[in-house]
Amino acid sequence: MTTSMNVSRRTFLTAAGAAGLVLGFRVPLSSGGGAALAGAGQADEITAWVVVRPDETVVIRIARSEMGQGTLTGLAQLVAEELDCDWVRVTTEYPTPGTNLARGKVWKSFATGGSRGIRGSHDYVREGGAAARQMLVTAAANAWGVAPTDCTTAKGVITHGATGRTTTYGRVAEAAAKLPVPDAVALKDPKDWSIAGQPLKRLDTADKLTGKQLYGTDLKLPGMLNAAIRQYPLFGAKLESFDASKVMGMPGVKKVVAVGDDAVAVIADKWWQAKTAIDALPVDWNEGPHAKVDSADITAMVADGLDAKDAFVAHQVGDAPVAIAASVKQVQATYSYPFQHHATMEPMNATALWTPDRCEVWCPTQNGESALGVAAEAAGLPAGKCDVYKTLLGGGFGRRGAGPVHDYVRQAVLIAKQMPGTPVKLLWTREEDMTHGAYHPITQCRLTAGLDDNGEITGLRVRISGQSILAGIMPGRLRAGMDPVTFQCLAPKGDHAISYGFPTLLVDHAMRNPHLRPGFWRGVNANQNVIYLECFMDELAHIAGQDPLAFRLKYMKDHPQSRAVLTAVADKAGWGTPAPKGVFRGLAHCNAFASYVAACAEVSVTPDGVVKIHRIVAATDPGHAVNPQQIAAQVEGSFVYGLSAMLMGECTVKDGRVEQQNFDTYEVMRIKDMPKVEAEVLPSGGFWGGVGEPTIAVAAPAVLNAIFAATGRRIRDFPLKNAGLRMA
Repeated sequence: MTTSMNVSRRTFLTAAGAAGLVLGFRVPLSSGGGAALAGAGQADEITAWVVVRPDETVVIRIARSEMGQGTLTGLAQLVAEELDCDWVRVTTEYPTPGTNLARGKVWKSFATGGSRGIRGSHDYVREGGAAARQMLVTAAANAWGVAPTDCTTAKGVITHGATGRTTTYGRVAEAAAKLPVPDAVALKDPKDWSIAGQPLKRLDTADKLTGKQLYGTDLKLPGMLNAAIRQYPLFGAKLESFDASKVMGMPGVKKVVAVGDDAVAVIADKWWQAKTAIDALPVDWNEGPHAKVDSADITAMVADGLDAKDAFVAHQVGDAPVAIAASVKQVQATYSYPFQHHATMEPMNATALWTPDRCEVWCPTQNGESALGVAAEAAGLPAGKCDVYKTLLGGGFGRRGAGPVHDYVRQAVLIAKQMPGTPVKLLWTREEDMTHGAYHPITQCRLTAGLDDNGEITGLRVRISGQSILAGIMPGRLRAGMDPVTFQCLAPKGDHAISYGFPTLLVDHAMRNPHLRPGFWRGVNANQNVIYLECFMDELAHIAGQDPLAFRLKYMKDHPQSRAVLTAVADKAGWGTPAPKGVFRGLAHCNAFASYVAACAEVSVTPDGVVKIHRIVAATDPGHAVNPQQIAAQVEGSFVYGLSAMLMGECTVKDGRVEQQNFDTYEVMRIKDMPKVEAEVLPSGGFWGGVGEPTIAVAAPAVLNAIFAATGRRIRDFPLKNAGLRMA
C-alpha cells in the first residue's frame, strides 16, 4: 500500500526548507506504505526496527534495498519471527540514510550487494525483533503486576499463563516504547521458526501487479521539472562548449546547464521536451586519449598479460609449474570473457531538490549511504543537511551499488543546484545508460594442468589476465596493489574458496586495465572464473577418460558441502542413466558468496547450431533458508541473467565507444528460451550464505559442458553467438 501525495507547492517548499520533505508529507517509498523517517521519538516505535500501532499494524523497518530479489520480505520475516507478531499485519518502511546518520547508525549498513542483504544483517535485525518482543511483554507484565517470564506471546497477543489474561501488542505499544531497549536478548533456534523459513508470499508483489508500486521513474513532486542529459559516449572525454541559444526557444525548455566537466543537460517542463532539446543542442567535446581504441586493441592488451612475468599471486600450493612440467601429460586451454552491461529495465534516474541549506534526493539505489555521500559532495553541504529517499529499484545487479557508480545521483544534484528550490528529475535515455555503464570486467584465462599415468592431476596453474574492478572504482581497497575480488571461487579460503584440493596449485593475476569503467555485475568474477575452472575440469576428465562427476569428486574430499550439492543435482538429474534421445548433460559447481551451489544442465544442439536448454537441476546450500520459495525464484532469475550473458551478452568497443546502445544489439533471453529449472534448496545450517548471486555462476558452465557432450566442441570464447551457436 502506498500513500498518494496531494500537497500544494507552497506547503511542499515550506516543509522542505524548514525541516526536510519527510516532515512535510508522506512520499510513497516503500511496499508497506510508510514514509521515510524523520527520527526518533515516535510514540509507537518500540525499537529502531519495529513500530506497533494501536490498530495492531506492525511496521518493520528495512535498511537494505529491494530490487526484485526479495530481501525486503526476507528481512521482515526474520524480524517478525523474533517479534512473534501476526504476519498478516506486517508492513514495511525504509528508514533514510540521513536519519541513520542522525541516530548514530542505528540501522547499521544500507548496502545491498554481494548477496549480503540477509547474510550481512540477520543477527542484528533479529535482535531488533526479539528486543521489541521483550519490551512489549514487560509492558504487559508491569500492567498486570506479574513477572515477564510468566507471559507468552503468539501472533501479537500476550498471555499470562496463570490467570489467562491477554492483551495485544497494539494496546501496550505506547508503554513498551518508554522502556529501555534490553542490552542482550535470546534468539530462537532456527528449528523453531514458524514465520522465517517458510515460503511466504512477498510483501511487494501485489502493488507491482496493480501498478501501485512507484519506481524512481514514476516519481512526481509539485512543481517538478525534468532533465535530460548528454554525455559523450567515450570515457575520458570532456565537455568543451555548447550553444544554449539554439534550443532555449524550444517548447518547455527552462535552462541548459553544464554538468561537471563531462556532460550537459537540458531542464524543461516535460522530459520529452528536454530530450528533444538535448538531441538538438550543438556540443563540442574533447575526446581525450582513448578515441582510437577498438576491441582488438583491448583484446591484445589483455592477451599480453597471459605471458607476463609479473603477476599477483593469490593462491599457491606447492610448486605447480615444476609439477606440471614433470607430468606425463600437459593440458592447456585459454578462455576469454567480454565486457557486459547490467542492462537494468529501469534506466538510471534520480530526483533532487537543492537549497542553500538542504539537499534531498529520491532515487533507486543499492546503497543509500553511498548515495547520501555522493549527494552531499555534489551539493556542497554536510551530510547532516542532506538525505536520500530510496525507491524500489527497477533492477540493480550492482550498477546502483558502490559510491563511484552513483554518477546519476551526482548529476541530478548538480543539475538541481542550477534551479534552487525546485525539484528536478533526471532520467537517462537507454542509449545513455548502455554507453555509460560500469561494465563487467574483461578477462582472459590460461589454465595449464599436468596429468600422471593414471589421469590424475599433478598440478594446476590458473593465470588470469584482465581488468580489476577495485582498481577501476575503489582503488583504496586494493591489497598491496592486488585485487582480491579477481580471485572469486579460486581463493584459498573464505566466502569464495576453491572447492577442490589439488597436489599443487598456482592462481595469479596479471592486471590489465582498459579505459572502460568496470563495476560489480551480478555474480561479479565468480561468473567467468567458474566457467574457466569447471569447463577445464570437464575437459581434463574427458582427456583422462573418466566420468566428469567421479573425476570432480576425487578432488573434493575436504569439501563436504560442495560434494553434497553436486551429488544432489547429479542424482536428481539422473546422471549415469541415459538421457532422452539427443539430449546431453553437463555439470558445474562452486562455493560463492558463502553458499554452496551446483547445476546439472540438459541440452540438445542441432547440426546447424541451434541450442535448446531443456532443463537445469540446481542445488543451493545457503546454510539457512529464510524463504525457500524466494530462494528458488532467485535461482531461476539468476539463470536468466547468467545464460543471457553466456549466449548473447557482449559489449564491443569502436573508436573508444561501446557500440551496443539498446536491446536490439544487446540481447537477453526470451521467455521461449527459458529452460525448466528444478531448484533444490538444501540448507545444512550453521552458517549464513548468499542467494541472489551464487547460482548465476553455475548455469553457464553446466550448459557449456553439456554442449561439449553433445557436439565434442569446446567453446572458450564468449558469447556463444560468436561461435555460430544460437537459441531457437
